Amino acid sequence: MTIPYRAARASVEQTLLGELSPDVPSALIQRFTTLVRESGSEDERIGMQYVADQLSAFGVPHTVHTPELFLSVPVKSSLTVQGQQIRAKSPAFSASTGPGGLTGELVYVPSASSAALDLLDVAPTVTMDVRGKIVLVEGYGGPPPVRTFEQQGAIGQIYINPGVDIHWGICTTIWGAPDLDNYHRQPTTPVISINRPSGDALIARLKQGPLTVTLHTEMNEGWMQCPVIVADIPGTDEPDRFVLVHGHLDSWDVGIGDNAVGNATLLELARVLNNNRDKLARSVRIAWWSGHSTGRYGGSTWFADTFGLELARNCIAQINIDSPGCRWATEYYDISWMTETEDFCKTAIMDVTGQHAEGERPHQAGDYSFNNVGISSFFMLLSTMPRDMLKEKNYYPVGGCGANIAWHTENDTLEIADINNLMRDLRVYIATIQRVVNNPLHPFDFRKLASEFRATLDDYSLAAGSDANFEPAYDALGKLQDALHVFYGYSQTLAEKSVSDPAVRAFNDALLELGRELVLIHYTRQGRFRTEPAVKVPPLPDLAPATQLPTASGHMKNVIKTHLVRGVNRVAWAFETSTNAVDRALAAIESQSSGQKRHKRW
Repeated sequence: MTIPYRAARASVEQTLLGELSPDVPSALIQRFTTLVRESGSEDERIGMQYVADQLSAFGVPHTVHTPELFLSVPVKSSLTVQGQQIRAKSPAFSASTGPGGLTGELVYVPSASSAALDLLDVAPTVTMDVRGKIVLVEGYGGPPPVRTFEQQGAIGQIYINPGVDIHWGICTTIWGAPDLDNYHRQPTTPVISINRPSGDALIARLKQGPLTVTLHTEMNEGWMQCPVIVADIPGTDEPDRFVLVHGHLDSWDVGIGDNAVGNATLLELARVLNNNRDKLARSVRIAWWSGHSTGRYGGSTWFADTFGLELARNCIAQINIDSPGCRWATEYYDISWMTETEDFCKTAIMDVTGQHAEGERPHQAGDYSFNNVGISSFFMLLSTMPRDMLKEKNYYPVGGCGANIAWHTENDTLEIADINNLMRDLRVYIATIQRVVNNPLHPFDFRKLASEFRATLDDYSLAAGSDANFEPAYDALGKLQDALHVFYGYSQTLAEKSVSDPAVRAFNDALLELGRELVLIHYTRQGRFRTEPAVKVPPLPDLAPATQLPTASGHMKNVIKTHLVRGVNRVAWAFETSTNAVDRALAAIESQSSGQKRHKRW
């Protein structure tokens, strides 16, 4: 059973949908075709000023912040092989070589290729000796493989991108600005990327015998003042509670599909929502970030740090907008959403577009900088290219632009945007935002998440066998599921009440408390108000090492067992704390329901 939606707000939704226009988005996209919006650059400042000027013209209250972000902006890179210079790009946070470059023996690591090509950048297994060598490997040069090869003693790294283009990227595991816990993880070796034909030629040359190559990399790295814009559209009934809607303004080159189209979407949302602010029960905050591409989500992480307490108290949900409305992007699959938001997202997309949507667990990517606050989240990329078209075009996986392989290249220009697709995606965004801020109940179904937790516990328990005791987690989860069964039994009745009804507030307060606990244990290891490394995070990550027990022995087996005892404690406590939050809400709800007998749990 999904969370009931109050049909009385349907007229508001139709009003908002009817006011959407392509004029503002089209104008911004056209303007941004002239701006290379690298973080910390003058073009980025001009782009942010354009957004601020438009917000002022629309009468949207907003603030322009100017935080110092830690950035690494590639300046120039090259590869020299036997006197011939080969075109290359460096990911952000590669080490600079200095004018003399780095010269060393090249070694090809084919065993790592399939893992390194994964956009999630799974750390490869390295079975050959790469100490003192420059490694050559297929992939995008993301954080896990770069760190793995550094730890194995490689002095430099060359990544072969899948096609004829070279994609910019970022290779640090540090999320946002470094702190004392993670500054030491900054990459220390020069890293470059080359295209497939150049890579194939290098592999063929290596078959003839040893080969010495020279890398040149130059990065502009340091703390730089960057603009961040946050617009505030206050609600009428519950203005302290807000939805955070956001995307990055900085780009690689002019970056139309990633992310001028997202900036245009945010601006049109701000215009329409502000024009109808008297129809919004709760508030909306819309943010344009800097430091996404060359600061590992520096702007959104700065915001999470600076306003962490307010986010923890009052943010209902965060909605990331990246690469909507791109060429050929007509279907909805591989959409990021947390389990508790899945039914809500699917329903909204079906209502607006008539299409079935498919989603997935959010990646540790994009500007999902709010997991360590414990905020339920949905969306990142939205519409995308049909699978049969991808196959027909022989496209390889990329991380944006509606699956167009212009992603993170100089080819991400005006033709990547599609205004008709953008308008369709805008309708999805405005419908979901309207429903979150106006629906009396927040649209999160934690029963579904609790069921997922049970399945995950089953998997880990089966893997661990008798070497780990998951019973405390199972017991606490069972009590939470019992409490949720009673709790959601009130949803039908409460959905007919007003946003400001005390019982509705108690229900929603509990939903936010559940998110603050359960999102934390599902997506983080470092804890509240910290940051996670930019690597893949498995479900209930404190317990995921259970899968390593079958092959572990000796000292390491005992290390894993100790880790799991602590992990079970953390997870069980979160379940118990969540149950207490539900019980408090039930007491408050039932005190408002005169004559109703307290439900008994079965």
